[in-house]
Amino acid sequence: MTSRTGTGTGTGTGTGTGRPDLDEVERAVRAVPDPEIPVITIDDLGVVREVERVDTPEGPGLRVTITPTYSGCPAMRVMEEDVVAAGRRAGVPVEVVTRLSPAWTTDWMSERGREQLLRFGIAPPTGQRAHGPVPVGLSVRQVACPRCGSTDTEEVARFGSTACKALRRCLACREPFDEFKTL
Repeated sequence: MTSRTGTGTGTGTGTGTGRPDLDEVERAVRAVPDPEIPVITIDDLGVVREVERVDTPEGPGLRVTITPTYSGCPAMRVMEEDVVAAGRRAGVPVEVVTRLSPAWTTDWMSERGREQLLRFGIAPPTGQRAHGPVPVGLSVRQVACPRCGSTDTEEVARFGSTACKALRRCLACREPFDEFKTL
């Protein structure tokens, strides 16, 4: 587990008391865009696990617990820095804690996040992650093309522009697209 703490020096957000509005800061933290797929927030991606109010030597602050989409995700450092910066802009100290267990799953993604991926041209993960023994079937997994909706698609490469995506091609409209893998 890693953690980072940032201390804000900004003017704070308006509560009329001169103190930052922690609800507003929490909304700003949850609205931080994913650095690899900026059309989805880290909250809609399911990376934000918990936001707690804490007392710090600098005053009221937040402790934000995040879980990477996979343990070697290179974007985690940027996510941590962006979360701390969201607090800093409001003058609120923010501590970021990385929790690896339980492991992140696409089940944690919001419906809004899945819709954003689709609008951006990335096929969102479908179905629920298997718990326990994984059933083996002889059917080919069908993924709908985010551009034309056809399920006549094929996997071109197991890893796409990031490790959490696969590269696919639609055989109907012939367009390539990323698929966010179900994990």
